[in-house]
Amino acid sequence: MEQLPGGRRPRLVSSLGLGQRSWEVTLDEERGRLAWRDPRPPRRGGENCFVPTSEIIAVEETEFNKKQRNIGKWQKMAKPHAFTVYYVKKARNHRWRCSDVTFWCVDEHLCNQWIQALKELLETQKSRPKQLLVYINPYGGRRQGKRIYEQKVAPLFSLASISTDVVITEHANHAKDNLFEVNINKYDGVVCVGGDGMFSEVMHGLIGRMQKDSGIDQNNPKAPLVQCNIRIGIIPAGSTDCICYSTVGIIDPVTSALHIIVGDCQPLDVSSVHHNNTFLKYSVSLLGYGFYGDILKDSEKKRWMGPMRYDYSGFKTFLSHHYYEGTISFQPARHTLGSPRDKDSCRTGCYICKKSEQQLAEQHKECGLKHEEDEEEWKVIKGKFLAINAVNMSCACPRSPKGLSPAAHLADGSADLILVRKCSRFDFLRYLVRHTNQDDQFDFSFVDVYRVKSFQFTSKLSEDNESNVTDIGKKRFGQFCRDHPACCCNNANSSWNCDGETLDSSAIEVRVHCQLMKLFARGIEENCRGEAAYSQSSVEQLL
Repeated sequence: MEQLPGGRRPRLVSSLGLGQRSWEVTLDEERGRLAWRDPRPPRRGGENCFVPTSEIIAVEETEFNKKQRNIGKWQKMAKPHAFTVYYVKKARNHRWRCSDVTFWCVDEHLCNQWIQALKELLETQKSRPKQLLVYINPYGGRRQGKRIYEQKVAPLFSLASISTDVVITEHANHAKDNLFEVNINKYDGVVCVGGDGMFSEVMHGLIGRMQKDSGIDQNNPKAPLVQCNIRIGIIPAGSTDCICYSTVGIIDPVTSALHIIVGDCQPLDVSSVHHNNTFLKYSVSLLGYGFYGDILKDSEKKRWMGPMRYDYSGFKTFLSHHYYEGTISFQPARHTLGSPRDKDSCRTGCYICKKSEQQLAEQHKECGLKHEEDEEEWKVIKGKFLAINAVNMSCACPRSPKGLSPAAHLADGSADLILVRKCSRFDFLRYLVRHTNQDDQFDFSFVDVYRVKSFQFTSKLSEDNESNVTDIGKKRFGQFCRDHPACCCNNANSSWNCDGETLDSSAIEVRVHCQLMKLFARGIEENCRGEAAYSQSSVEQLL
């Protein structure tokens, strides 16, 4: 063990066997990495490898098999002692895999010293879960949730010495109801195996349990909600896995499992949806009225079609070209540094999220939540809309890599409100196509986007009975949109698409709660190209 000057933590340096060669192996706690270097003159760019200690999964003592031990000079040596380090190996497109490297030496004491040092290092990773509560939806997506967990996820949890209590859900809201009954404090996190609907169920259970234990009335739309410190892990196994894609960058069960194992933590904004002082739902991705609400409502009647139902209902809804008349009233999110039109995407360690959260906390400290809401001006837009979308994240997916709002942030205490006013069918198609390419999807005269911290909506049919929003708008701002050239007025109400679930209320109040939830994720990493633990000549070829 080498002592470093200045009181820095020591590092372990040894000459260990890797394959059939001797390598210089260093465990540097100060720099937070395990590195191994070929001491011979570099060839073809050199062979220096490292892995961050935060991404080491496990270390185990290893038995060399007979085939390895009978190679050449090993026949004349004492029995070699070996240990294997399992670590995260990053590939392209944000994909993670569990890889391993085996070191050996003839000194049993030295081998044990390395195993002990690495295990003690893993024990210092306090953010890592040791016990998890797992909910598996066996019916979601292609009914592969149970198989995915047992074959791809459970072995990794076992390798990382994570104990689990597994619940196979039997009906809708099984996980949500169960979370109100279990001793939640004995778990370091909750894992949901399924799609966005399964995540929503677990989220509602956790948030509801936290508010109940804290004596918070969820029916009060202005109540400051208590943050949930128990993280949620998402193992994607559904028809849609938008939340996983927008927070990890890929829909892959192994990648998500490894994020859980290393104890990543990503705060997440949550929007609460109320109607007449009655709590309806929480939303973390899309809250859509009009086009996306109609697609969901129609697709629910065709669940027998599987994931294809979304394509069919989307095409049918596009052809119908329904628009809806109503009034939107919103409070701009003045605390956030970003804008929906900028190019600053939310990434790992996002500066905008951190600063926005600090500024929002300062505003609340100075003014108080109620005073602030009373004093800030509301902007009102009244008109005919093909779609009204509010997103707390980009809502990216494989078909739409940029999402509905590419610059939306996961944890800045705001939502992006996107208003698509009545236009021609051709113009609306142009707007939809831009979701799939790199062009600016907000660069249309009939599309407006605002970064907001709360908003209210009332359909025209509800304004006579529920006129609160209209009254607020007339008193405070009174901004109205231009109507498109006349055509037949559509008098039907749409439904809200709330993270893939239908809400039929035509008058709602929405508020964004900054960083209410935490995920086992780290946001989407920049240029994730396999930074850890391999060189130009693959280590695996040396084993």
